[in-house]
Amino acid sequence: MSSQFHLHSTQIFDSVTHFLHHCSQTKNIRAIKKFHAHLLRTGLLFISPNLHTRLIYTYTTCLHRNNTQTFTNFFNCMNPTNPLPFNVLISDFCRNGFPFLALRTFSFMHLNGMPLDTYALCSSLIASSSVKSVDFGKQLHAYVVKSGWLSSVFVGSALIDLYAKSSLIKDAAVMFDEIPVKNTVCVNALLSGYGETKMWVKGLELVRKMPVLNLSYDHFTLSATLRACAGLSAIELGRQVHAILIRIMYDLQNDVFLQSSLIEMYGKCGLVGKAWQVFNLEGFEWAGESRRDVVLWTSMLGAYGRNGHSKEVIRLYKEMLMEGIIPDEVAFVTVISACAHTGQAKLGIEYFESMACDFGLDPGPEHYSCLVDLLCRAGELDEAWKLVNEMLLKGHGNCSVSMWGALLSACIDRGNIDLGKFAAQRALELDPQNVGIYVLLSNLYARFGMWDEIGQLRELMKGRGLEKDVGCSWIEVAS
Repeated sequence: MSSQFHLHSTQIFDSVTHFLHHCSQTKNIRAIKKFHAHLLRTGLLFISPNLHTRLIYTYTTCLHRNNTQTFTNFFNCMNPTNPLPFNVLISDFCRNGFPFLALRTFSFMHLNGMPLDTYALCSSLIASSSVKSVDFGKQLHAYVVKSGWLSSVFVGSALIDLYAKSSLIKDAAVMFDEIPVKNTVCVNALLSGYGETKMWVKGLELVRKMPVLNLSYDHFTLSATLRACAGLSAIELGRQVHAILIRIMYDLQNDVFLQSSLIEMYGKCGLVGKAWQVFNLEGFEWAGESRRDVVLWTSMLGAYGRNGHSKEVIRLYKEMLMEGIIPDEVAFVTVISACAHTGQAKLGIEYFESMACDFGLDPGPEHYSCLVDLLCRAGELDEAWKLVNEMLLKGHGNCSVSMWGALLSACIDRGNIDLGKFAAQRALELDPQNVGIYVLLSNLYARFGMWDEIGQLRELMKGRGLEKDVGCSWIEVAS
């Protein structure tokens, strides 16, 4: 491309943009570097801010996240008087996995006295959130208050999201109250934080305030509300949310997340039939093909499994495979657990082995726990211990508390005191505050009449401030 081209010409600039877009799509970093060198050699790079910005974007989409040297070199030769390329750089750093470089770029802008707008502030807050840099986020918060940007709902929402994702839910709530003008995005950011910390009641209280604040619900608000209803087993409130969706004629068939939230809510409230009705909503056939994806199938598997319908879990899983749906890790946890509860050990082992062989999935701690539980329930204590021992010898990190707990429970049934004590010891090393393990160990001692050990165990629990939770059940009564 000759230096005689006038880059300010719309036709030529469109051609250059098309070329960079092609490089971005093909990840042709060599062609981008050659073009960059041409712009530097001819001096054209610095007379076209738009081209400068486009070149930055192309780099960030092509370079590997570990190759930051080119970014650094490019960053050092940029014109510190134009904030637009820096804003693009911060945003693209966040999007392509370079949050620390995004924060560094923001600091450079601030130190050089460049104007900071909502674009730069929101992107930097997102970067702070992704690296859990609460200190940097609090500094940004102070700057936002000082500079008057708190009136921006976008900046306020980003601050709420930062505190919520950092588990500082009280700070997120205070931030929400400080925002002078609120919108649904602000509510959803705080609602997400309440959901992550399982503060279901607080979440529902926030949703109830929305009409007072003259705010409307969106699909995320309703999905989070259904999740809170599921957490509290508040079936009547969940039905009201379902009724709202019907009343506003919401296109539920095309919203997988809302539909799966409804299935989960009905399943956790024990209404498996209603969950099945939602799963079988009309309109999920398109051109003769099912439009249900793995999320919906897994939600329905979970609803059956949670309510003890293990045979239905296995039946539905087989139907899922026949539909051509590829199961995910959550689906395998449910179906292997169902095999354990129905005594189909061989089938459960086949499903476990199919994870890696047929679907390329690596079993996690929860899958190994289900497999150990399956073997223990089938009376194969030796095989279960063999599996755990092999994992220990290989230095495998998948030995979880639930796995040791399953082994300990089987030792009570089979009367294996030595292995049971070992399993309890390893479980308590992972979670010293797990009351359930102490109770199982006490039951093991009781089977062998080891009353002195039971007394010592109770004293140990008392010394650690632990006590057995009293069992209780909750039911919802119509008022």
